[in-house]
Amino acid sequence: MPLIGYAVAALVAGLLAGFSGLALPGAVVAAATALAGLRSTRRPLLPIAALLTGGLLLARANDSARAVCRSAALRASEWRVLLDDAAAPGAYVSGDAELGRCTVRVALAVTRGTARAGDAVRVRGEATMAPRGFRVARAAVEFLPDGGGSLLVRTRAAAGARIDTLFGPEAPLVRALLIADQRAVDPALRDRFAAAGIVHMLSISGLHVAVIAAAVRLLFLALRLRPVAAAGATVAIVAVYIAVIGAPPPALRSAVMLGVSALSRSLQRPTSPWGALALGAAVPLLSPRTAMDLGYQLSVLGMASLIAGGILAKRLIAPRLAGWRAHAAALALISTLATVASAPLVAWYFGRVSAIAPLTNVAATPVVALLQPVLFLTLALSISPWPAAARFVAGAAHPLIVLFDAIARAGASAPGASVSVAPTLLTAALAGAAAVALLVACASHFPTRALVAALAALAAALWAPDTLSRPKGIELHVIDVGQGDAVAVRTPRGRWILTDAGRAWPGGDAGRSTVIPYLRRFGGPVALFVLTHPHADHAGGAATLMRALRPAAYWDGAFAGTSDPYRASLVAADGAQVPWHRAHPGDTLALDGVVLRVLAPDSAWMATLTDPNAASVVTRIDYGAVRFLLTGDAERGEEERLVARYGDALRAVVLKVGHHGSRTSSTEALLTAVRPRVAIISVGAGNPYGHPDPEVLHALTRAGAAVLRTDEVGSIVIRSDGRSVEVEEAGERWTVPNDPP
Repeated sequence: MPLIGYAVAALVAGLLAGFSGLALPGAVVAAATALAGLRSTRRPLLPIAALLTGGLLLARANDSARAVCRSAALRASEWRVLLDDAAAPGAYVSGDAELGRCTVRVALAVTRGTARAGDAVRVRGEATMAPRGFRVARAAVEFLPDGGGSLLVRTRAAAGARIDTLFGPEAPLVRALLIADQRAVDPALRDRFAAAGIVHMLSISGLHVAVIAAAVRLLFLALRLRPVAAAGATVAIVAVYIAVIGAPPPALRSAVMLGVSALSRSLQRPTSPWGALALGAAVPLLSPRTAMDLGYQLSVLGMASLIAGGILAKRLIAPRLAGWRAHAAALALISTLATVASAPLVAWYFGRVSAIAPLTNVAATPVVALLQPVLFLTLALSISPWPAAARFVAGAAHPLIVLFDAIARAGASAPGASVSVAPTLLTAALAGAAAVALLVACASHFPTRALVAALAALAAALWAPDTLSRPKGIELHVIDVGQGDAVAVRTPRGRWILTDAGRAWPGGDAGRSTVIPYLRRFGGPVALFVLTHPHADHAGGAATLMRALRPAAYWDGAFAGTSDPYRASLVAADGAQVPWHRAHPGDTLALDGVVLRVLAPDSAWMATLTDPNAASVVTRIDYGAVRFLLTGDAERGEEERLVARYGDALRAVVLKVGHHGSRTSSTEALLTAVRPRVAIISVGAGNPYGHPDPEVLHALTRAGAAVLRTDEVGSIVIRSDGRSVEVEEAGERWTVPNDPP
């Protein structure tokens, strides 16, 4: 590998460590590399250490700049926004807010005004923090006729509309494959492709761009253009295409490599594939946070696997096999190597490792190679004077789309197709380092050192501590699972008490996609799982959680009415040998200084009920002088019984608001008894139920509580040392008093 390859790899490693919270281990590695460089003159270790350190510092500077920009955005009274989507009353759209030299992502809940995708608009409304920028509620949108706009955004939106018309129910998948728009992709479909090991094919990647480029170049050669002219025209068309779809990092990486290859051929100068890959990987890093983009990571790793696998195949297979056998063996080797190299990323982001990925990738790659140019031709014909031709080609693409999805279905349904895993951040980072070392070993003529490094990193990953750090006190994490609940309490020794596990959908659930990865980022075992009631938006991820994390105990109210996710959780608990307990009022669990008390429901009350919400398990968490009250989906009747039985004993500094802020809950009597300083609503953005109810929000505010919502700020963390309370939401921290309002 040339020096530029090592240099870009060091920079990316520094950025990843800095952005992911591993700055201290990254600094230790950089210091060790620098010391090794001072003692050796054989390898350029000092520049590599400098680039690794530079990546760490660049990540820190980028985060600081983002924080300054977001603070400026919140202080502003109006914003100039370039819209990603069309805006109309009732729409929830996103865009880029421009504030001087800052550009901040913004989400708009539009109540007044209309505009097209790509328009520059003036926005007024109520700003709050959001996970990736800020959010404007009750946004009034005013079109700026002289404010510019983006022709590329408008073109992409128009392309999306044409795709919807041409492909109907298959449009979300085609949008993902053709214009890098995955917003409408069904979670069940994404989960199916992840289980089959081909989820990377749902995003625009180097494979997609390379296929389109090859098809365009063949067309130009068929039109008898000279090879140099055909290559230049191909690069130009691919560049326009990538600009129109928003220049996603994987496509940009592939386009740079395509340009380097075309320039090399025109100059008749050989170019190392590693050097071309390094340049392709470096260009997207003009935006440093690109290093954290999953598509970028998979794209770079995939291309590195292709190069390293090709080198290894020439060394191992070419001397022994010939003809189609050699090609088949090489393809199998490269596919297996790519699967192994990407396994740490897939495990971290999707909570699973696909064992069948080498086979499904071999099967799906030729399908995509045929499908991608057909889709591209359909889009090109849709803007031509021959719309009938576009419809004809779209119809021809239908069997290929069905076959592509069929490969994913077959792969996902095969016995043992995937294994659920839950790595910690440190484990995933060490496994990633082992994968990179393996690629270096495959490409090297002297692989011993790289293999030793890979084995050492893998051993360290297996022996890595389960908990990276322990909190100084107690932490309450209200995890953003959309329309549902998942609330986790972390004890001073790093153990978890988890209440509910989010929703489920066909083929997937929030347990696998959100809750398990969230907990494993911090590490530590789950000491207790509490299910408030059997509705799917609370029990949906419980079965997955039982199998993956094996809690020490499972408590729930045992409401007579059941649901499929609830039954699945009981079966999974039995299979994982997790003890089950019917929660009764008065049950307590003392763990590392934290005391959990069950307040409801009692058996006599449950016997009269038909609605599981009204039989929610209600718990109070005590740590020192601080209390948290978790009410599940408790409604008016259960709240009245709680007030009558416990009175002022319900007082708590933090209230997890019942039933996602519905008008069925949060009665005046309960709020008077609890007197919360912070009220947290776990709710999905744009949910069809109208949660939270405006009157409930007003009631919480009148009660003196600061209201936080997961649909506005994402996951919320409350920390306490037993006396004071600190809130962290959307990267901001502030303290609240622990006395009643």
